Amino acid sequence: MTKKFEEFPTWKEMPVGLVVFAPPVNGPNPHFKTNTFRTLRPVTDPAKCNKDGLCWLYCPDSCRSSDAETLFAVNLDYCKGCGVCAEVCPTKAISMINELEFKE
Repeated sequence: MTKKFEEFPTWKEMPVGLVVFAPPVNGPNPHFKTNTFRTLRPVTDPAKCNKDGLCWLYCPDSCRSSDAETLFAVNLDYCKGCGVCAEVCPTKAISMINELEFKE
């Protein structure tokens, strides 16, 4: 049975002992980049971000950082554009933008 994102617990409600996948110690594999088939990219509005970390926690590819310097920045070399981060963001700080229309 598939759950909707609204049914998932927030990080404060997660049970003690829950295992969260962490990226490998040396970082992602530099020889296996997965961004070549992405059609949407996550763009974060820092003014709306409440830094709760749900985007990092729920990212299935662990392509969001969690260090203090680049708090929850996305590594676009490994992001597949699935949109999970945008779905779980309670403040809607993350928008999924079409790669062809994105301008930096």
